[in-house]
Amino acid sequence: MDFDLSEEQRLLKDSLDRLIGDRYAFEQRKAYAQNAEGWSRELWRQYAELGLLGLPFAEADGGSGGGPVETMLVMEAIGRGLVLEPYFATVVLGGGFLRHGGNAELRREVVPKIADGSLILAFGQTERNSRWNLADVMTRARRDGSGWVLDGEKGVVLYGDSAGKLIVTARLGGGQRDREGIGVFLVDAAAPGISRRGYPTQDGLRAAEVTLAGVRVGADAVLGEPGAGLPLVERVVDEGVAALCAEAVGAMAIMHELTVEYLKTRRQFGREIGSFQVLQHRAVDMLIALEQARSMAMYATMMAAEENATERRDAISAAKIQIGRSGKFVGQQAIQLHGGIGMTMEYKVGHYFKRVTMIDTIFGDADYHLRALARRGGSPIAT
Repeated sequence: MDFDLSEEQRLLKDSLDRLIGDRYAFEQRKAYAQNAEGWSRELWRQYAELGLLGLPFAEADGGSGGGPVETMLVMEAIGRGLVLEPYFATVVLGGGFLRHGGNAELRREVVPKIADGSLILAFGQTERNSRWNLADVMTRARRDGSGWVLDGEKGVVLYGDSAGKLIVTARLGGGQRDREGIGVFLVDAAAPGISRRGYPTQDGLRAAEVTLAGVRVGADAVLGEPGAGLPLVERVVDEGVAALCAEAVGAMAIMHELTVEYLKTRRQFGREIGSFQVLQHRAVDMLIALEQARSMAMYATMMAAEENATERRDAISAAKIQIGRSGKFVGQQAIQLHGGIGMTMEYKVGHYFKRVTMIDTIFGDADYHLRALARRGGSPIAT
């Protein structure tokens, strides 16, 4: 199989590397985080000008017609820069719901607003006690004429405080954890009955607690089939996990680079500590873990568009397991080899480790996916 990038993909990668290299130095990132929204609207407009925000959408809908590989390149660059802007929430997750669950009219209306940077999306799924069970939904949707009324609470909604529209799951019928009876709704974030409380997350991003109290939406707000929305959610989440795997690889690559550079320059006992063979071995072990993660991230990217849901979920789980294991190992080694400076807020390696740790917990950590994979019959790739 040919893993070489096309000319267009190489140009995309190069332009991203230049932009993030120029605009995302560690001190610049700290300044962006101090903005009211916790990220830079100016940079968001630059992403739009580069075509990044419309990348995965069809040209007929106002996008660029990119695929999973292009998304992988963007997310790896985001990981390397420790980028704060809501690309994952808006383009990967929100865009995934539109691509797979929105009708042509809705896509023509919403996609251009995403592509030009004027609309932020957020996905509200997590509820109290739901953990990583996508079918665990207590938010209710009841019929109101031709439309619906939504009541419930959603937690840790990434960039929910900045979003212009929210994508939320709600139960039309059945029990709390039934796979049937789940709907997916596109809701105006400023609609009457919606309240949001935003806050920074441990890795410097933003999230919100969202309450829906008697929120009325029209029939056109439903994405996919009413009451049969879980397969849509699972497909979008699988694509999201593949994108997160690429982001984690970018962050791990920087942690390895920073550590090797530190070993070359830090002097102790009259010599650079990188000259000690035991530390060289640990740096090599970091590289091995990084390359294992990179291989599985590429595998997840290849399988993200797989129509067979079981095969796709097995591949995504296998990748998430390796990403979680590698991220923990690379991060721990980076902190330990840097010594005390690695633990400080003033030095960036710890911030990368925080982000990789958070990626491990989004949509299920390594242990969760290992159990899920075992229940489905396992995969030789994940052993």
